[in-house]
Amino acid sequence: MYTSINFRTKKALKEAVKAGKCVTVYQPGPFGGNEPTEGTVFLEGPHYPEAHKWYAQATLEGGRVVKVK
Repeated sequence: MYTSINFRTKKALKEAVKAGKCVTVYQPGPFGGNEPTEGTVFLEGPHYPEAHKWYAQATLEGGRVVKVK
């Protein structure tokens, strides 16, 4: 899954979540459209077509990322 914002680094994602920015997730391609709104998801970035340089486990509440490991 990807984040709504194309973060260049995992650190930037963590800082945005900590600052309270609204970060949501989505799944591109034929598997998209049924993203969870609660629970644990696994993220990758930056977005395709760039090579993925970071991976993260995140917790969603109400469709927003609230914690990043």
